[in-house]
Amino acid sequence: MSTHDAGLAFECAGERLAGIVSMPDGAAQPLGVVIVVGGPQVRAGSHRQFVQLARAVAAAGFPTLRFDVRGMGDSEGAPRTFMELDDDIGAATDALLARVPSLRAVVLVGLCDGASAALMFADRHRGDPRIAGLCLLNPWVRSAQTLAQAHVKHYYFQRLCQGEFWRKLGRGQVGAGALTDLLRSVLRSVAPAGRSQERDTGTFQHRMARGWASFASPILLLLSEHDLTAREFVQAWRTAPEWRDARAHAATTWVDVAGADHTLSSAQPRRVAERQVVAWLERSACR
Repeated sequence: MSTHDAGLAFECAGERLAGIVSMPDGAAQPLGVVIVVGGPQVRAGSHRQFVQLARAVAAAGFPTLRFDVRGMGDSEGAPRTFMELDDDIGAATDALLARVPSLRAVVLVGLCDGASAALMFADRHRGDPRIAGLCLLNPWVRSAQTLAQAHVKHYYFQRLCQGEFWRKLGRGQVGAGALTDLLRSVLRSVAPAGRSQERDTGTFQHRMARGWASFASPILLLLSEHDLTAREFVQAWRTAPEWRDARAHAATTWVDVAGADHTLSSAQPRRVAERQVVAWLERSACR
C-alpha cells in the first residue's frame, strides 16, 4: 500500500510540538502507532530509521506519528530527559487519535531510552484505554552493575578465550590499565546491591519494570544481536529482582534480530525488524 506524510502540530503543557503523520492511502487499521523518540534526538531518528519505520508501518495500514518532544527539533520548550516524557507521550497520543478519528487506540514504539520512556508512561497511566500495546527495541536499563556485567560477559570473557590475548599478556603487551579495568568490572558485576538501592523503588529501572508487569496488553520486545544495551537489558531481565513480576507477563513476544546493531543501521536487519513489527501489529489489531 502506498503512503503519504503530513505535518501535525499539537499542544503539550502550553507549548507547541511538531510531528509528522504517515498515513496509508487505502483503508486504515483500527490501531495507530506513536513513535517515542528518546534523546537527544529528533523525529527522523538515526540514519532516518524512524522515517523508514513509520512508512513501513503505514504501508501496512497503521497511521503512525513520529514527533519531537519538548526542547528538541522543531518543538518548543526546554530540553528534558527520557524520564520526563509522560506529558509529551500523552499529548502525542491524543493528537494522533484526534487526527484519525477511526482509531480505537495506539501502540507506543520506542528505541533505547524511548522504549524506557514508553514503559514509564505505562507505569504512570495503568489501564489507559488509549494504549493497546508496547513495541520496545533495545530498552535502556543501564546501571554501573549491569554495564559491568555486560562488559565481563560479552567483552572480557571473549578476550580471555582468545589465544592472542594470552600471548600479548606473556609478552607484557597488555597494559596494567586494561587489567585494572577488568578487575574493576568483575568486582562491580558481582557486587550486591546496597541496602539503600534495594529500598529505592523510584529508580527509572523500577518504574520500567512496574510498567511492564502491570501492562494488560501485548508487548513486543526486539533485541539487536550486536548491541551492548540489549545485552545489559537481558542481564537485568534475568537477574535483577525488580524484573521478577515483569518476567511473568504472559503477552510478551521476544524477538532477537540477527546481525542488528543498536539502531538497525544495516538494511537487512532493519527490514527484518520492520516485518516483525508489522506482523505483531496485525495480530494485535485482531484482538
